[in-house]
Amino acid sequence: MPGDPADRTARRRRAGPVSAPVVFAKQAVPDRLPSHRRAALLRDPAFGTVFTEHMSTVRYREGKGWHDARVEPFGPLPLSPASSVLHYGQEVFEGLKVYRTDSGRAQLFRPDANAHRFRRSARRLSMPEVPDELFLGAVEALFAADRDWLPAEPGSTLYLRPFLIATEVCIGARPAAEYLFCVIATPPGAHFAAGTPAMTVWICDGYTRAAPGGTGAAKCGGNYAAAMAGQAEAAEAGCDQVVFLDAAKRSYVEELGGMNIFFVFDDGTLLTPPLTDSVLPGITRDSVISLAEARGYRVAEEPYTRDQWRADAAAGRVREVFACGTAAVVTGIGTVRSPAGEFTLPGPAPGPVTVELRTAVEDIQFGRVEPPPHWTHALV
Repeated sequence: MPGDPADRTARRRRAGPVSAPVVFAKQAVPDRLPSHRRAALLRDPAFGTVFTEHMSTVRYREGKGWHDARVEPFGPLPLSPASSVLHYGQEVFEGLKVYRTDSGRAQLFRPDANAHRFRRSARRLSMPEVPDELFLGAVEALFAADRDWLPAEPGSTLYLRPFLIATEVCIGARPAAEYLFCVIATPPGAHFAAGTPAMTVWICDGYTRAAPGGTGAAKCGGNYAAAMAGQAEAAEAGCDQVVFLDAAKRSYVEELGGMNIFFVFDDGTLLTPPLTDSVLPGITRDSVISLAEARGYRVAEEPYTRDQWRADAAAGRVREVFACGTAAVVTGIGTVRSPAGEFTLPGPAPGPVTVELRTAVEDIQFGRVEPPPHWTHALV
């Protein structure tokens, strides 16, 4: 009921108030890495294993709001063994990149969409929403401290990982009253580089990623933990990625372990599974839809079964399939395996539409073309 104390608490948590304009206090690393050591670390890092020297942190407390914003040396977080996140999994995160454009400036790609999804994910897990200006401020403050970690060469990137965790020392099964918002950065390495051969994917029968009414549309760690068994099964089958089906009928294609999926038909139509509460609303997915439609492609957001996929591939109706996400950008799929057997796509992989749309996204990210309004954000 609207007058219920629990409802009032939920409304305050959704609002996620900033008690005052946030200024990030800076505590610099006492001894910065010399440039030659940083260059060695940047040469060929494995994704997510090397981190920059600082992190942005902001605290939240029920009744006080967001406070104690700082940029501090990257390092362990003080966390009680009784912290709520360790017992009840209140945790959400985002992923975005800083891009070095062809003209040498640094910019973000659609950070407002990341901030919006971060708030929506937090709301689903009964966590305080990080205001958009605080989300962006934490990203900007971290980049200002660690800008030397973005190489000067055009086409370079730096991956950013904002996350929010429940830190209240309490093992009661309820939403926590205290949280930590943090942003860290890592050189991305060659995760899904341009020119990467098309992927081989595994259609998973035994495991599902998310179910109706669950947290599939939120970017939370639990979804990725649930996907790991399917990904391991895919690896055992010699595949690069897993494709998950719907939880109810085990028939409809939903998404990969961490990417959305598109099908390209012989008439030029693109199809992608519709957004539901068990499919993550990818920012690259949304960008691909907009850019494809601007180029005259018809994009359908409709259910599509694995049996249709197999039949349409055999008939030559499906010409290309690709996955998309922050790391993958747009990456072709060439071979499909499952317990029922294997089939391949009839066209080249990656195909011309896949290449065209990847180029369209990257041209905006790296400043080669004029972006749609509000799609890029310059970093100074």
